[in-house]
Amino acid sequence: MNERLFGIHGAALTLRSERMGVIASNIANAATPGYKARDIDFNAALDARLARERGVTVANPDAGMVWRNSTMPSLDGNTVELNREQVAFAENAVAYSATLSFVQGKVSTITRALKGE
Repeated sequence: MNERLFGIHGAALTLRSERMGVIASNIANAATPGYKARDIDFNAALDARLARERGVTVANPDAGMVWRNSTMPSLDGNTVELNREQVAFAENAVAYSATLSFVQGKVSTITRALKGE
């Protein structure tokens, strides 16, 4: 039902929200020795999520979750680069907002149709 009603945008909104949490966790652990930054490969994760919604068995339920490689290694083993995380957070927030606007527009259209407007 979700995919028929909202296309891929329902799954994309959920995935963007999950990615926001992963990036926020990276930022929160920027000073934790040995912490390895993670991210979500949006395209791979979306493909896996849509396949599961269609009933296709996915070999890796964590498809799309990746370890982020550090461009400037830290002496304590932490791979979080705060500037990079902040940029990823901002980009994801913009994409989340755009997807949410689309879903809200779709809901508004359906509401108007049900009211007969």
